[in-house]
Amino acid sequence: MALGNLLVDLRPLRRSVPFRRLWAGNSISGIGSAMAAFTVTWLVWSRTHSAAAVGAIGLAQLVPMIVFTLLGGHWADRYDRRTLIVAVRWAQLAAAAAMTVTALTTTHAVWGFYLLIAVESALVSISQPVTQAFVATLLDGELRSAALALNHTAGQVTVLLGPLAAGLLLAAAGPGWALVFNTLSFSAALYGVFGLPRHDASGTSDAKEQSRADAPSPLAQIAAGIRFVTRTPIVAALLLADLNATVLAMPVALFPVLNAERFGGSPTTLGLLAPALGLGGVLAGFLSGRITRARRQGLVMVVASAVWGLGIMGAGLVPGLPAVLALLAVTGAADVASVVSRASIIQAVTPDGYRGRVSALDFLVGAGGPKLGDLRAGFVAQATSGWFSMAIGGAVSAVLAVVIAGAVPALRRYRAG
Repeated sequence: MALGNLLVDLRPLRRSVPFRRLWAGNSISGIGSAMAAFTVTWLVWSRTHSAAAVGAIGLAQLVPMIVFTLLGGHWADRYDRRTLIVAVRWAQLAAAAAMTVTALTTTHAVWGFYLLIAVESALVSISQPVTQAFVATLLDGELRSAALALNHTAGQVTVLLGPLAAGLLLAAAGPGWALVFNTLSFSAALYGVFGLPRHDASGTSDAKEQSRADAPSPLAQIAAGIRFVTRTPIVAALLLADLNATVLAMPVALFPVLNAERFGGSPTTLGLLAPALGLGGVLAGFLSGRITRARRQGLVMVVASAVWGLGIMGAGLVPGLPAVLALLAVTGAADVASVVSRASIIQAVTPDGYRGRVSALDFLVGAGGPKLGDLRAGFVAQATSGWFSMAIGGAVSAVLAVVIAGAVPALRRYRAG
C-alpha cells in the first residue's frame, strides 16, 4: 500500500477553499475553547475547593445541550445555514469575552461562570449540527469522509494541546491570558464561516416534501427528524452502536479508581492514562487515509466498535502499566475509525433536508453517551471495583457491537458510493 494512501487525506483542504477556512477557524477556536474549559474548571475549584461545585459544571452544560442541540438541528434544516452559523460565532465571541471579564473582575463568586457555561454549551450545541451539515454539502464521497477525519483529528489534537497550553499559562501568568486567547480565537472561527456559501436547506425538495407532510412547529419538525432515524435502520443502528460504546465502555471516570487500585494512586501515573487514549486517537487521525478511502465503511465501523470494547476490557484486566497504556492507545485509535466511518455513512444516507436534525441527534448521542457512561462506570465500580467495571463494560460493549451488526445487515454490508 502506498504511503500516501495510508496518511491522512488532505485533499479536502486543497480542493475546497470554504472547507479549508472552516477547518482552520474551527481548529484554532477549538484550542481556545479547550484552554478555557480547563481554566474555568481550575477557577471553580480554586474558589470553592468543592468537588460538587466542579461536578455542577457538567450539569450546567447538559441541560442546554439537550435542548439546543435539537433546536439547532431544526434551525439548520429550516433557515439559511450560513446566516445561522455566522450569528452563532458572533454570540460565542461575546460569551467568551464575558467569561474573560467575569474571571478578571471577580475573586470569589462562581455563579457567573455557571451561567456563561450554560450559554456557551447552548451555542456549541447549535453550531455542531450546522457545521456537520455544511461539511456534507461542501464535499462528497471520499472527500467527505476525509473532511470528517480531518475534523476529528483536529479535535483530538485540541484535547491534548488545550489543557497543556492552559496549564502553562496558568503557571506563568494566571488564568486571564488563557481566556483572552479563547476570546481572540473566535476571530479565526468567524473568518472560517464568512467564506461559506449560502445554503437554505428549507428550499430543497426533501425539505419541501417534508414540510407538506408535517406541521411547521419546531417540535413537529424535530419529531420528523426522529421518525426519519427510526425508519432508516442503518442510521438507527449507527446511533445505537455509538450509545453502546460510550455508555458501556467509557473509561475516563474510572481512571482515578484504576490508578488507585493498580498503581498506588500516583498523580504521575494518572496523568498518563487519558493522554494515552488521546495519543492513539491522534496517531490514527494522522494515519486515517486507509479509513476514509475504505469502501466497506460499515464493516470498518463494526470492527472498530468491537476493538474499542475489547481494548477497554483488556485495560481493566491486564496488571502492568505499559500494557494498560498500549491498550488505551489502541482503543483511542479504534474510536477515530468508528467515529469517522459512522459520520461518513450517516451524512451519505441522510437527505439534505434532514441533515441538520440527524446531525443534531448524532451529536447529542456522542456528547450525552459519555456522561451516562461515567455514571454507569461509577455505580458499578462502587459496587465492585474499578477494574471489574472497566472489564465487564468493555466485554458487553464488544458483544453488543457484533449483535447490532448481525441484526442490521444494511450496516455490515454498506459500501461507500
